Amino acid sequence: MSGDGGGERSPTGARFEEAIMELLAQRALTSTICPSDAARVVGGEKWREQMDDARAAAGRLVAAEKVDITQRGAVVDLATARGPIRIRRRMG
Repeated sequence: MSGDGGGERSPTGARFEEAIMELLAQRALTSTICPSDAARVVGGEKWREQMDDARAAAGRLVAAEKVDITQRGAVVDLATARGPIRIRRRMG
C-alpha cells in the first residue's frame, strides 16, 4: 500500500480511521498524533507492520476533510511527504 490515502476502505481501514479520530478527540484541538499511535491501538505488538495502513487511513481522513497531515507544524500533502508525519484535526 502506498500510504497515499487511495483504495477502498476495509474493515481494518475503518478501525484505523476510528482509532485516529478517537486519539485526536482525547487531545487538545491543536495537538497532533503520529500514525504509529493508531497503529499501536489497532495492531498491538505488531504495530510496525500496520504503519502503511495507518498512513492510508490518515489519507482517507484528509480526503474527508477531517484531518490535516503536518510536518514541522506545516500542513503537507501526504502523497509527497517524506519522513515522519503528524496528524491533527482539521481546523475550520
